[in-house]
Amino acid sequence: MARHQAEHVKNPKLGYLLYLGAATLWAVNGTVSKVVLQEVGDPLRVSQFRGTATALVLIVWVAATNRNAFRITVKEALMLAAYGIIGVAMCQWFYFESISRIPITVSLLIEFMAPIFVVLFVRFVWHQPVRSTVWIGLALAIAGLALVQEVWNGVTLNKVGLFFAMGSMSCLIVMYLIGDKASQRRDPISLLMWAFTFSALFFGIMRSWGSFPWSSLSATVTPFEGSHFQYPIWPFFMYMVLFGTVAPYILVINSIRHIGGAGASIMGITEPPIAAVVAWIVLGEALSLIQILGGIVILAGVYIAENAREHSGDDNEHVVVSSEVSEAV
Repeated sequence: MARHQAEHVKNPKLGYLLYLGAATLWAVNGTVSKVVLQEVGDPLRVSQFRGTATALVLIVWVAATNRNAFRITVKEALMLAAYGIIGVAMCQWFYFESISRIPITVSLLIEFMAPIFVVLFVRFVWHQPVRSTVWIGLALAIAGLALVQEVWNGVTLNKVGLFFAMGSMSCLIVMYLIGDKASQRRDPISLLMWAFTFSALFFGIMRSWGSFPWSSLSATVTPFEGSHFQYPIWPFFMYMVLFGTVAPYILVINSIRHIGGAGASIMGITEPPIAAVVAWIVLGEALSLIQILGGIVILAGVYIAENAREHSGDDNEHVVVSSEVSEAV
């Protein structure tokens, strides 16, 4: 009994460190993915590789640790298919389409507005209690987005890139809502496995593997702005899968055991600033002071809106799959 209790002792400091590690890996992944995108040239193909390789890793993991997780009913399969195709595949695909056209940080900030609309959905569709401060959060997020886009100069950013960023945010909203239901029946790892499996099937239908640009795996790239030194691209592909997807999800799952979903939501806000620094150093994607201020305002709005939802009881580890706002995905 003592041993069982010891295994579940919460360590908030460890939890926050684990999530900070996950946020850093995800933030770096934005830049890594953009380097791959610049070489491959097709966001759907990059999404296909990342999603399918991640699915294979998770299938092997679940086969070795929890074979019962492969059992699935038709009803659950339909829900997980929607979760995997809309919440994972399309969200990731639209994000890659977006960052191929606009700065990574701007795309992430737009995605990070998803929780606000989830809270509004919870309030007006599910009729769950929500604090009135959600409106303050929404107002701040919209004001921050106006600063990021510098609307007084017209829409200075690529309109198609902004459209895809909004599309990715919309898919993320679906991921939140379906994830709340799907996570009640499954552990996080098997849920992710099924989500990425359906994602892989979706991409396989969209584009045949027979025409995949395999030659791109042997290419060399010069990722650092102003540098002429070349690096092999295959480690960038591997990072997207192992350190840009699998590893951060595992870190977050273990983090939430210590700090809960609410703590994870707060820590998730660290991702855009880290992503901004990495993209600036590697890709030279520098934001203006006004855009940086706008980003801060958006994150403040998201933080306020996240805390507007009234949770009952303790958060559990299942929140992980629908609480992470990054390209997740």
